[in-house]
Order: sequence, then C-alpha cells, then structure tokens
Amino acid sequence: MATLNITYNGMSSDLPLEVDRPVSDVDVRRIAVELVRSGGVPGLHLAQLSDDAFNLYVVDRFRGPRGEERIYLRPKVPFGA
Repeated sequence: MATLNITYNGMSSDLPLEVDRPVSDVDVRRIAVELVRSGGVPGLHLAQLSDDAFNLYVVDRFRGPRGEERIYLRPKVPFGA
C-alpha cells in the first residue's frame, strides 16, 4: 500500500494506492489520469482530462517515518536544481 498525492490546478489530494510491485513514473501518471477522470481523487474530478495532462509532472517518492511509501505527482517548479 502506498499513498499517492496528486497536485493539479492548485488542488492537492492524498489517496491510497494499492501496489504489489514497484510502479514506474509512466504508470503513476497513467493511473493518476484514470483516477482523476473517474472521480477517484477527493475534490478533483475532471472527466475530460487529457491523456497527457501529467506528462511534464515530476514523480517524487519518499518513505514515511514508519516505512510507508509516499508518491507525489506534482508540477515542475521553475526554481531549485
């Protein structure tokens, strides 16, 4: 089990993501599109979201304090290196 955080259009939402294997960045983006289209992301339902909506987004992965996996899908930022 992992937690997927999707940030889109100024909104951010956490949702559980059942994964039994490592998930590629491409798969995270595809899953996010499907979840947003279907209304599976609390507060964020866009039925007409394009297939490439998250193509330029960054996928960050972290472990929480108890070892739980956290995956963040977020827009690139113009600062930092």
